[in-house]
Amino acid sequence: MPAKRPSGRRPDPQPRKGYVAIAFVRSPHGIHGELEIEPMTDFPDRFMPGSELYAGGRKHRVRAVRAHLKTLLLALEGVNTRNEADAFRHQLLEVPQAELGELEEDAYYRFEIVGLDVVDQDGAALGKVADVLETGANDVYVVRDAEHETLIPAIDSVVRDVDLERRVMTVEMLAGLERRPLKSKKERSG
Repeated sequence: MPAKRPSGRRPDPQPRKGYVAIAFVRSPHGIHGELEIEPMTDFPDRFMPGSELYAGGRKHRVRAVRAHLKTLLLALEGVNTRNEADAFRHQLLEVPQAELGELEEDAYYRFEIVGLDVVDQDGAALGKVADVLETGANDVYVVRDAEHETLIPAIDSVVRDVDLERRVMTVEMLAGLERRPLKSKKERSG
């Protein structure tokens, strides 16, 4: 029986403790050891030649990078063949959290936002931030509890406070923002 091909859906690996994911490796590209990656950072200089990043718990130095369609092709020192590059398939490229730079006021890293408890202006619990969608105009926080999902635009008129120490985001539920019931398993499979 032939091997099953991947569905095309990206696995959702988690970065190691103390590290932050900056890219996801889709697959090898070509025969010279390049990796096709999906950047997960707003700082493209993290992929410049000479930069150091981690994959599979090991440190690697970037040899070269170039744009390719909507992804980047990354070459790492010591990775020179397609077989060597294939070992990185579906891994995260990471940097130590301690190496992250300071952001301007009211700006946050994605890993700081995902997992926050979300409450409305009256203190009622809405759930936790499950994901951050990049829409172009502004990010959108996907907030879920066991039964509902709410899409919260990351704009000042809606996101009133982010308290990273308490791990709580306070939002104002403006007109048009609604909690939608999650579909049951039966409804999703049909």
